[in-house]
Amino acid sequence: MSIFTPTNQIRLTNVAVVRARRGGKRFEIACYRNKVLGWRSGAEKDLDEVLQTHTVFVNVSKGQVAKKEDLIRAFGTDDQTEICKVILSKGELQVSDKERHTQLEQMFRDIATIVADKCVNPDTKRPYTVILIERAMKDIHYSVKPHKSTKQQALEVIRQLKETMQIERAHMRLRFILPAKEGKKLKEKLKPLIKVIESEDFHEQLEIVCLIDPGCFREIDELIRSETKGKGTLEVLSLKDVEEGDEKLE
Repeated sequence: MSIFTPTNQIRLTNVAVVRARRGGKRFEIACYRNKVLGWRSGAEKDLDEVLQTHTVFVNVSKGQVAKKEDLIRAFGTDDQTEICKVILSKGELQVSDKERHTQLEQMFRDIATIVADKCVNPDTKRPYTVILIERAMKDIHYSVKPHKSTKQQALEVIRQLKETMQIERAHMRLRFILPAKEGKKLKEKLKPLIKVIESEDFHEQLEIVCLIDPGCFREIDELIRSETKGKGTLEVLSLKDVEEGDEKLE
């Protein structure tokens, strides 16, 4: 997509348009493709890497520049750079149907990748391949939500897939070392959060090696900190308890 601005004949290429409406009027800015989301996430800090020009348009594709009085009426200023920042953060990124389809396909793959990375077959402890997770997502007719993060959607996919296949979050392996005085009492509070106790040793201190659901890690960490007043220790032995080799779905 190439655009000529008749006011100054600057040739704009690889344009992504961000649009906002203020006071019943439309305002647009011309950005570099793939940079808008980076700016919004905080990954890109340099405004010049995002904006093709510090100019506010009413129509980027026709090169129609916004009038000064309209900018002041809508934004309370005619500082084009500041107005660009407002539109960039609050405006709507314009994408074609083809671009939207490509973005949704990429998000679908990203969600499947996260699920495959976090999960195993609970019977074999083996991870599933990304391709197999993608197939399972299609089987349950999962629809990608473009405005939700892929991580949030991955957790939702895991919940839905549990209804149709053997899948669960891979367990974390932890070691607790608890003071003798609080150890036994604290163990009873920790029990509901522990999946499997692999070993337990009680001498001067209580030492437990166990498997937990990753979603319980923060609660366990806070419980040990508060109950032992910082005297207990929590060590992550492995982030994922998995067997070698990929799981296959026959």
